Amino acid sequence: MDIRDYIESGVLEAYLLGMATADEEQEVRQMAATYPEIALALTDLELEIEQACQEGAVPPPPGTWEGLQAKLSGELRRYEPQGPPPPRQEGSGYVHVEVDDTHIRVHKYWRPAFIAVFILSKVFLVLALYYYFKTDSQEQEIERLKIELIESRTR
Repeated sequence: MDIRDYIESGVLEAYLLGMATADEEQEVRQMAATYPEIALALTDLELEIEQACQEGAVPPPPGTWEGLQAKLSGELRRYEPQGPPPPRQEGSGYVHVEVDDTHIRVHKYWRPAFIAVFILSKVFLVLALYYYFKTDSQEQEIERLKIELIESRTR
């Protein structure tokens, strides 16, 4: 097997991303130990993947590290930031939202809409049951009439 073809086959990427099978992992380790070109390609790929991850990384909101430290040290049961929230930075991408109640608020027109949908669903349920039982009784009546017709012809 050509080393260049092996490097371009995608096995090294699968190995670095943890998507390779156990046999492929063992093969990559063995090939990297045998061929320095493959070991170098693994190192280059690892650096490329790390660089791509660093470029696409999103920083956590401010105050996250302090909250984690407080939870881990056991000093506070619940982290509550001290003082006013930090000013929003233009490039951060986070919006500070402060909510002090636990109720969901919806627009005032949603309540009648939900009530109407509930009532309509019950009306449709009743109609469906009515027509089901009506159809069932008609089918029984048709069967009864067929049997009666067959009996009258045989006499």
